[in-house]
Amino acid sequence: MKIKAIVIGMLALTAMAATAQNINGAGATFPNPIYSRWFSEYSQVHPNVHINYQSIGSGGGIRQVTEGTVDFGASDIIMTDEQISQAKVKVRAVPTVLGAVVPTYNLPGVNQELKFSSDVIADIYLGKITKWNDQRIAKDNAGVNLPDKAILPVYRSDGSGTSFIFTDFLSKVSSDWNSKVGKGSSVKWPTGIGQKGNEGVAGMVRQSPFSFGYVELIYAVQNKMQYGLVRNAAGKFVKASTDSVTSAAAAASKTMPNDYRVSITNAPGADSYPISSFTWLLIPVQSTDPAKGKALADFLTWMLDKGEGEAASMTYAPLPKAVQDKVRLTIKQVK
Repeated sequence: MKIKAIVIGMLALTAMAATAQNINGAGATFPNPIYSRWFSEYSQVHPNVHINYQSIGSGGGIRQVTEGTVDFGASDIIMTDEQISQAKVKVRAVPTVLGAVVPTYNLPGVNQELKFSSDVIADIYLGKITKWNDQRIAKDNAGVNLPDKAILPVYRSDGSGTSFIFTDFLSKVSSDWNSKVGKGSSVKWPTGIGQKGNEGVAGMVRQSPFSFGYVELIYAVQNKMQYGLVRNAAGKFVKASTDSVTSAAAAASKTMPNDYRVSITNAPGADSYPISSFTWLLIPVQSTDPAKGKALADFLTWMLDKGEGEAASMTYAPLPKAVQDKVRLTIKQVK
């Protein structure tokens, strides 16, 4: 009987191994903190599914999934018509959460939250504003004792969705930036020093007095970094938060296109945080392995039912209900 029980147990383990799904993904660092949590939690309740995710940047995520080297990608970049048409593997973008990119700084002796006009942020990276006590920064921060020190701009050196969101915003608010630099996951930065990943930018700003950078909100919060309020399209200085990001998505959620390709930077509304964005998982239209396609569809359903409720605790904004309803219809097409 004992031998029989051992044999039955071994057969059960063999059956589980045969049905186990190892799903590999790669892409954006912007949502990596919440994706890491979601994938871990999902595997705990679905032990036969293991989701491995490498946060290599949005550019890498798009490249790997469209070349078929991973089972799914992740991106904060809106794929272009050219990228879609040239892809070896056709993918559909599925929005997951919303987040914010914040201007972060290391300013010894200054404890107040700073305010930044949109054109000021652009001109710091254009090299036109070079000192912390520049009159344009001082004007927005009356009463703050700003030092007569050079600003060290820090930017992403890799192909980055965070950079895409940030430069998309700068291109909308600064004609000078739009004509000289433009938007993209990787642009030719006029000044500053590059670092890889949100983690790299956060680390450089933390260790470099008088530096200025941009990171996804949760990286600033987790690293206890100072980050500023940004003037929005309505002329109000707004701090990044779940509520202000949700406000930025309000208008877009009512007119969301079927392919979900929409930009919400510099969105209208007095309470809208202006450097906000959706982030997307890139799911193959037709998986080469139907079992993996079903596992991804099941995960997306779990994401809506359970994962969205965890977004706010990690400084992301959950998808608006209208968008969640639309995503549920999209999930039915995942194979």
